Amino acid sequence: MDFVALDVETANADVSSICQIGIALFRNRCLVDELSELVNPKTYFDSMNTAIHGIEASDVLGAPSFSDLEPILRRCLGGETVVIHSHFDRVALSRACERHSLPDFDCEWLDTARVARRTWQEVSKKSYGLKKVCERIGYEFQHHDALEDAKAAGHVLLAASRETGFDIPAWRRRLKQPIDLSNASQYRDSITRSGNAEGPLFGETIVFTGKLQISRSEAADLASQVGCSVAIGVTKKTTILCVGDQDEHLLKGHSKSSKHRKAEQLKRDGCDISIITGTEFLCIFRSFG
Repeated sequence: MDFVALDVETANADVSSICQIGIALFRNRCLVDELSELVNPKTYFDSMNTAIHGIEASDVLGAPSFSDLEPILRRCLGGETVVIHSHFDRVALSRACERHSLPDFDCEWLDTARVARRTWQEVSKKSYGLKKVCERIGYEFQHHDALEDAKAAGHVLLAASRETGFDIPAWRRRLKQPIDLSNASQYRDSITRSGNAEGPLFGETIVFTGKLQISRSEAADLASQVGCSVAIGVTKKTTILCVGDQDEHLLKGHSKSSKHRKAEQLKRDGCDISIITGTEFLCIFRSFG
């Protein structure tokens, strides 16, 4: 089983603000090479992000930019199966390419959070963040260091493959299926979710509107993991509205979706509703990983 595991850390809520990249090369189920690079994002560092990973602006003053590292990254990732834990790292890399007017990377992505949920029943609905899954498999690492997290994601895939006997092609097929195959006939596209009672945001009710960087169902899963209940429409019970990029022809002449406009009206009426972007939502999820 050959693959590359990847993880990034970011300087602020803009997921393109990559300040560290970690890459671990696995060949025949063994770690054979690794790369850790600080990156100068040429933007500000948010104190919340620094509190998570410990990287400050002074640490990257002499570091290469993302554009400087592009040739190395293409050699490492091109044509590979790239293993990540959750969507954050894939989205961050794509947004960084957009920011620097670079083409996306030619690789196949494999999300070990989704792999873990289909391997161990205990983490199928909650506690499938990287730290919790590694506790489950007995793998120790320094969380929120990009290289350490990349290696951890690789070891999650190896452990899941030992448990199931699946190789990478088999995992690609399995990830297209519902988590619980015994209830496949009851699988619904609905994105309503109950919040994980142990999550840090338990008690919040989130609604999504607009085009997100990930599928609506995947976003609902992430929100549920950190404790949010997920609803379809904005009501007085809504506490968070996550706003994505809008398709203008769907807005019927308005600059904001109907859910967005309703949330703003409820805020004016005194309801406690936070309105965040899809990027901010992914950063919030990442901070609780």
